[in-house]
Amino acid sequence: MSALIERIRAAVGPAGLITRADESAAYATDWRKRYFGKPLAVVRPASTAEVAQVVRACAETRTPIVPQGGNTGLCGGATPDASGTQLVLNLSRMNRVRAIDVRNHTITVEAGCVLANLQRAALDAGRLFPLSLAAEGSCQIGGNLSTNAGGTAVLRYGNTRELVLGLEVVLPSGEIWDGLRGLRKDNTGYDLKQLFIGAEGTLGVITAAVLKLYPLPRSRAVAIAALRDPESALALLEKFQDACGERLTGLELFSDFCLTLVLGHFKETAAPFPSRFPYYALIELSDTRAGEGTKSLLEAVLEAALGEGIIPDAAIAQSESQAQAFWKLRELISEAQAHEGANIKHDVSIPVSRIPDFIRETHAGLARAHPGIRMVTFGHLGDGNLHYNVSPPDGVAADVFGGHLGAINRIVHDSVARFGGSISAEHGLGQLKREEILRYKSPVEIELMRSIKRTLDPHGIMNPGKLL
Repeated sequence: MSALIERIRAAVGPAGLITRADESAAYATDWRKRYFGKPLAVVRPASTAEVAQVVRACAETRTPIVPQGGNTGLCGGATPDASGTQLVLNLSRMNRVRAIDVRNHTITVEAGCVLANLQRAALDAGRLFPLSLAAEGSCQIGGNLSTNAGGTAVLRYGNTRELVLGLEVVLPSGEIWDGLRGLRKDNTGYDLKQLFIGAEGTLGVITAAVLKLYPLPRSRAVAIAALRDPESALALLEKFQDACGERLTGLELFSDFCLTLVLGHFKETAAPFPSRFPYYALIELSDTRAGEGTKSLLEAVLEAALGEGIIPDAAIAQSESQAQAFWKLRELISEAQAHEGANIKHDVSIPVSRIPDFIRETHAGLARAHPGIRMVTFGHLGDGNLHYNVSPPDGVAADVFGGHLGAINRIVHDSVARFGGSISAEHGLGQLKREEILRYKSPVEIELMRSIKRTLDPHGIMNPGKLL
């Protein structure tokens, strides 16, 4: 392998190659500290041409490549194995904004651009890039594309897939496909970019993208509504959709146990109501028009929901700081759960209309099988994505609870399948769910995916052991 390493060093320069184990450790461990690998080397190219040279060298030597962005994934999709034979291809040095076309409402960025920096560049140009998620200060757009990330604004703007107009990709052969076209309409054959979005680096290396921008919102209104049950949440969602249309930017659901965790682990937070309720909905409206119209609309819908008995109480943010405080109650749930200790996470999607039934039936099944478990139920109600996490009963040790991982996953995932859902809504499969997905996709679907993989990556060098 020394010849390969020297060839790569010549392509990327000394600053683009890491071979010492102590320096590569941060690139060999996933964000949750669940997967630990041992890379042959970590390569940090600075241009698409350098990526192509590296991939070409690996193709000729059949060296496996693990593409990596900000390394914030939750399913081990960007972590090498422990064989010492896989090359980590980290794109963080490729972080430029190449172009902004304000009139075309597009921005062209390299894969290593941190999401928050992309959002800021759009804002500086008087536009909005709407993808928003908890890791936006460190995740990179290449990783967002590779996992088809979701986030809190999917209800209005769609997943990452819906925000992409064009891609630049280095193929497993080392060839460069330049599909950086900022077109809303291009009916000239297969939509090739969609193959690489959500493929988790198994079909090629995304190096740049043309992304949609939107007019900048000039007003927003945020509220938290108390809920008696998930059925009430669904009724509230319908009411807001009917009254507000596209102004409804997000509607997030979280349980009272989620609120308990946040209040317990973050002392600067405060409960939104004097009394506690089983569930809560966080609602945000936004509009391109300035003024109080958005807030007035929010007040009117909540007042109607109160009058009809859909909700027992509601609190509307009276300032931007209060709006941010309300959002913190939702955004801090994952971190609070991590502080609480061991938990079993699920990132699932269910048809929106069936979410209340799914929660009720799956809760009951888990409680029968594992009495005393505590459910951390929260997520993006408006698009059907639940983070449906299971915490152990009080007093149960983490290692003992971890022994039930497979059984708990089976209960949850089988229930997801019965309700016509997906076992991965926005986090991808990685290596965490690679085997699990075989139970829930048909043999025809799996073989179609494998056929595409064989066609584009005949030697199987792109992110082996992930997704398939």
